[in-house]
This record gives sequence, structure tokens and C-alpha cells, in this order.
Amino acid sequence: MIAHQPTAATRAAAFPADEPVERPAPADPPRVDVALRGPETRCADTARCLGLDAEPVPALRDLDAGAWRGLGMDQIAPDALARWLADPAEAAPGGESVAEVIARVTTWLAEPPAARRIAAVTHPAVIRAALVHALSAPDRSFWRIDVAPGARIVLRGGPGRWTALFR
Repeated sequence: MIAHQPTAATRAAAFPADEPVERPAPADPPRVDVALRGPETRCADTARCLGLDAEPVPALRDLDAGAWRGLGMDQIAPDALARWLADPAEAAPGGESVAEVIARVTTWLAEPPAARRIAAVTHPAVIRAALVHALSAPDRSFWRIDVAPGARIVLRGGPGRWTALFR
């Protein structure tokens, strides 16, 4: 799994809309049999920078921030933001909760493509969700995992027996 490159939203600690990466930087392409990506522009840009012809997959989409999309954290009511950060079942108005993202990614991981080596260019939230599932960690540990732009995390194994390798 590869986190998309930085965007204006990631640099501003804002909830993303569908912005492109700021400065696409070429990187070494991974050796893969299948390339997948989140449907957002930032994932398409990052995949292109990696030289990957990646297929968009809805399950790899970012956490939906609903009404908070495009806003900075300082623009959200502090009590609402605190509830959202503390409770994985809490969602932004019209958005998706952390628990829902974890469930979506868990379902995707339960039926991986048949290929041996898969690259999934996606979002830090999706990678966090995959790690929470792979490590059998509680949902509340989601925010304890920091995934930097461009980070590469390798999941090995398969449904029910994942291991994580951090690169």
C-alpha cells in the first residue's frame, strides 16, 4: 500500500476535497502484477508518478469527511472534532465514521485480487484501517498510526493471516 503524495490539504491539516498532489515527484515504481488506486485525483496523480497504470477501486477511497470536506481542523467546532477523534463510531455530518472505513477496508482485504504482488495507491486513512485490521487492533487505535505522504506499507499473507512490513 502506498500513501498518495502531499496535497494542499495534507500540508494544511485540512479535510481533503479532491485536490491534486502539490508537486508530483517521480519515484521508483514498485514491481507489481496488479496496480490499484483510490478514485480521487491525488491517488491518480501519485500512481502516474510511480509509472503505474492503476485501476480505480471504490473500496480504496478516502474517509468521507462529509460537511467538513475542504475545511481546516480549526474551522470545526472543537467539541464535534473531539467526539470524532475519540469515538470511532462518530462521523462528520453527512460523512463516514472511522469504524465504517475499517469495515470497508476489512471487506476489501477479505477478497484480495488473485495476483501475487499488488500495489494499492490510496490514502493514509485507508492504510490505517488496513493496519488496524491486519494487526487485530481495536478501532480506537486508528489515530495512533501515523502514515506520511508517500509511505509504503507491505501487507503479506491473506485473509485472516496478515502481517505488516513497514518500509
